[in-house]
Amino acid sequence: MLSRDELPPCPVATTVQLIGNKWRLLIMRNLLGGTQRFNELRRTIPGISQKVLTDNLRYMESCGIVTRRVYAEVPPRVEYSVSELGSSMKPIISAMEEWGVKYKELASADN
Repeated sequence: MLSRDELPPCPVATTVQLIGNKWRLLIMRNLLGGTQRFNELRRTIPGISQKVLTDNLRYMESCGIVTRRVYAEVPPRVEYSVSELGSSMKPIISAMEEWGVKYKELASADN
């Protein structure tokens, strides 16, 4: 988890730092729907590379909003979930989804 000194003073900027890129938002959207394995995430986020997904998952894990569980199997199985802290972001993601739906309805009404 990031220390207080590593976070911006503005609460909105803090939220943007944690989930404010396109990939982190899509990762959160997927994980709020339930636990997923790496390849499941990659398949359901078009255009994301393995490296970008790995980097973003590691960052989100270090911030405490995603958890990673490794099973001692051969081959190893790894699952990602939203942590309790990460779950508190559900209203933010839901509000973004609702706004996007309304925007698309307005945009299609104009055409």
